[in-house]
Amino acid sequence: MLKSQTYASYLRIDELLSIQTPKSDGPEHDELLFIVIHQVYELWFKQILHELDYLQQLLRSNEAARATHTTRRILAILKTVVSQIDILETMTPLEFNSFRSFLESASGFQSGQFREIEFVFAHKREAIFRHYPEDSLGRKRLEARYTQPTLWDAFLYYLSLNNYTIPQEHLQRDVTHPIEPSLTIQAILIDAYRGNTIVSNICESLVDIDEGFQEWRYRHVKMVERTIGSRTGTGGSSGVEYLTATMKPFFPDLWIIRAQF
Repeated sequence: MLKSQTYASYLRIDELLSIQTPKSDGPEHDELLFIVIHQVYELWFKQILHELDYLQQLLRSNEAARATHTTRRILAILKTVVSQIDILETMTPLEFNSFRSFLESASGFQSGQFREIEFVFAHKREAIFRHYPEDSLGRKRLEARYTQPTLWDAFLYYLSLNNYTIPQEHLQRDVTHPIEPSLTIQAILIDAYRGNTIVSNICESLVDIDEGFQEWRYRHVKMVERTIGSRTGTGGSSGVEYLTATMKPFFPDLWIIRAQF
């Protein structure tokens, strides 16, 4: 007789709860919190990527209402991700340093899923590949994302579907390159804001997501600064200095036009 599905079997709870494995002696009390928080981050990153892929499909299908709904979900997830920092900040510098050495070269900088998210937002760098072994799953996923169109490309295509004349050099741009501000695109966006509420709402939804990621980066910077100060980050990164340099918008055109209304 087949066993019926249960909460535990459907969610694979036993397996899930078996993968929090502290390395410190004892172990140190706060290492479990550190592990749980970062594993939860990775689960949310997985869901964010799932939603971002769906959002691109919706934009390319000109489904504005469903796209707006999806951006609201992404933003809600981002706010949850940011709020997790409040929990991390209950850990004092002394408590973190009690097990920090056991991380060895491990660092959040190595999160392949977060790099995938950056790639979806057109923040692509070939140099990032060197942090992932050639035959690793993370490396293969990043290489695939590297050559895929970005959320910005889907948005430009959406604009073209709504009778805005997007130059071919933008619709067919090299998707491995970063987004460069464009006076032409900015003029189109201003026109959309002034004459098309549906399109302008999509624009504002993208700004919400962009701001949400900047908020996450800012809170992350301050949490790291609060925990380790100006010391070198885990994995040998420059810590606060590196994180501060990452606080830049993904969609510059949507921010530049704010001064032009």
